Amino acid sequence: MLRFLPILISPLFLPGPSQGATAPQQWHKVTLDFVGPETSETAEPNPFLDYRLDVTFTQGDTTLVVPGYFAADGDAAHTSAEAGNCWRVHFSPPSTGDWQWTASFRAGEEIAIADNPLAGTAGGFCDGQQGTLHVVASDKQAPDFRALGRLAYAGHRYPITLGTGEIFLKQGSDAPENLLAYADFDGDFKSDGHKDNLIKSWQPHEQDWQEGDPTWKEGKGKGLIGAINYLAGKGLNAVSFLTFNVEGDDRNVFPYLSYDERFRFDISRLAQWEIVFEHATSKGLFLHFKTQETENETLLDDGDTGPMRKLYYRELIARFAHHPGLNWNMGEENGEWGKHHKAKWQTTAQRLAMGRHLAALDPYEHPIVIHNGQWPHDLYGPDSPYHGASLQTGQPDFRNVPKSTLNILTASRAKGKQWMVACDEPGDAQRSLVPDETDPEHDDARQNGLWGQLLAGGWGCEWYFGYQFPHSDLTCQDYRSRDLFWDQCRLALQFFREQDLPLLEMENHNELLSGGEGYCLAQPGKHYLILSKKAASELRVDLKQAPGEFTVQWFNPRRGGPLQTGSLEVVNGGQTVELGEAPAEPQRDWVILLTAR
Repeated sequence: MLRFLPILISPLFLPGPSQGATAPQQWHKVTLDFVGPETSETAEPNPFLDYRLDVTFTQGDTTLVVPGYFAADGDAAHTSAEAGNCWRVHFSPPSTGDWQWTASFRAGEEIAIADNPLAGTAGGFCDGQQGTLHVVASDKQAPDFRALGRLAYAGHRYPITLGTGEIFLKQGSDAPENLLAYADFDGDFKSDGHKDNLIKSWQPHEQDWQEGDPTWKEGKGKGLIGAINYLAGKGLNAVSFLTFNVEGDDRNVFPYLSYDERFRFDISRLAQWEIVFEHATSKGLFLHFKTQETENETLLDDGDTGPMRKLYYRELIARFAHHPGLNWNMGEENGEWGKHHKAKWQTTAQRLAMGRHLAALDPYEHPIVIHNGQWPHDLYGPDSPYHGASLQTGQPDFRNVPKSTLNILTASRAKGKQWMVACDEPGDAQRSLVPDETDPEHDDARQNGLWGQLLAGGWGCEWYFGYQFPHSDLTCQDYRSRDLFWDQCRLALQFFREQDLPLLEMENHNELLSGGEGYCLAQPGKHYLILSKKAASELRVDLKQAPGEFTVQWFNPRRGGPLQTGSLEVVNGGQTVELGEAPAEPQRDWVILLTAR
C-alpha cells in the first residue's frame, strides 16, 4: 500500500507529498491521509455522520467519487486509538497514467448520508485540496488479486477479472459465517453477554502463520492470518464472512462500538479487519461480504434504506471497496421465506432499494448479489441493481444444486438480464460438507455440488459446514477438518484453467445424456464436458446433430493428473455414442471431455 500525507499549510491543506521511489500501482490500494478536525469515536458532532470526506479521481472521461472515513490517529489497528485528526481515503486505480484528484470535506447534520454531496457547509481543512497520482502497472503476479484486476459483472453468467479479461471461477469456504468473531480483534463483543462462547481463537491455524506475515498490536492475529494462508495454500480462491450479525446466530460480528450502537464505528477493529482482508487479497482470495443475515434484515431502518443502512454501507465502501476481488451480498436468507416464517422481512421494494443505493455509492461497481431465503424472481430484469444469486440449497446429497443453479440462470436471462449464480451454501443445514473423518471421499459433494454446479453454468461454490457435526458453521476454527475435500476443489479449478474451454459459448445440455447419471456442459458440435457418476454405466451422448470425429479424454476428479485415454480414443458423431471404458476405476465418477477434431 502506498500512502500520502498532505501537509498542513494554514488554513487549507495543499498537496505536499512526494511519491518517492515507489509509484502508485494499478489495482493496488493507494491511501490519501488528510489532517482534519481533532475528534473521537464518541464526540459531538458525530465524526461518522456529521462530517463527509469524498475524493473525486478523474482521468479523461472517467470520474470516480470515493468516500473517505475518520481514521483516528491513522494507526488505530496497532494503537487502538479512539481519537485523532486523521481522515483517510483508499483508492484503487483502474488504469495506469495520471489521475487528478480533488478532496471535498463537508460538515453538517447527517451530511455523510445526504443525497446531495454538497449539502451542509464547507468543512475547511482539506476541502478543495487537489493533486495528481501517476499510476504504473502492478508488479504483482497471480494469484495475487492485484495482478488479476477488479472482479466485475460483464453481462453474462461469469464474472471476469478486468486486469486479465479472464473468467473467474471460485471454490472456497462459506463457513464459518462468524469468521470475524475473533478474540484478537478490538472491542467488547467478546464479553458483552451475547453468545460470547462462540468467540474464536483460530489457534489451530497459528502454525500456518509465516514470518513476514502481518499482525497487529505486537503479534496479535496470527491464527486468522494463518487460516487465510491455509486456504490459499490449498488452492482455494474464496472466503466468506458476515460483517453484521447482531440478533443472528452468532451475534459477535458488527462494525459498531457496541452491540446496540448503529451510528458510531469501532475504528481500530475495522482497521484490524482490513489487515486480514488485505492479506487475503494478496493471497488471491475473493472476499465475500455478507452484509446482514435473515434475523436482522429489518433491524436497520425497519428494512428501509434510511440513515442507519446508508451509513453502514458508506463505511463498508469507504474502508473496503478498494479490494479488487469482492462482491456485496445484500442479505443472507433474505426476504419472505416460506416455511421458515419470520415476523418481519424485507419486501421486494426494500430489497431493490438497498441494492440501488449501494450500487450508486460504490465507485468500483463491484458485483451485487443476494442470498435466498426468498427465491429472487422478484429482483430480475434489466433495471435490477443485482448481478447474481448467492444460492442456498437444502438436500443432504447436494442433488438440487445443479437444478437450482440452472433455474436462476434461465429465469434471469428470460427477464432481460443474465445473472451469475454461485452456490454459497450447498447441501442442507444439518450436514452439508461434513468433516473428512465422517466422509473422506465426499462423493455427493464432489459430483452434485462441485462439478454439478459448474456444469450447470455456475461460477462456483463456497462450502457450508452443517450444524450437526464438529467444526460447524458457527464453531469451526480449523479448516483442516475438510482438508481432503479442498484438494478436490483445487483439482476442479486447475482443470478449467488448464483446458481453457470456451465457457461463454457452452451451455448446460444434460438432455444430451442417456443411459446413466451425469451432467453435461457443451458447445454443441465442438466441446462436450461431461461428469459421469459411474464410468461403467452405459452412458450415451446424443451427437446426432454433430457430425464428424470427436476425441475422448478422461479426467479423474478425485485424484487429478493429466487427461487420460480410455478404451476409445475417438467417436464418430452424427449418432448417439457410447464413450467406452474409463482408464481405471470403472465404478467411480469421471469427467469426460469430447472435442471435435
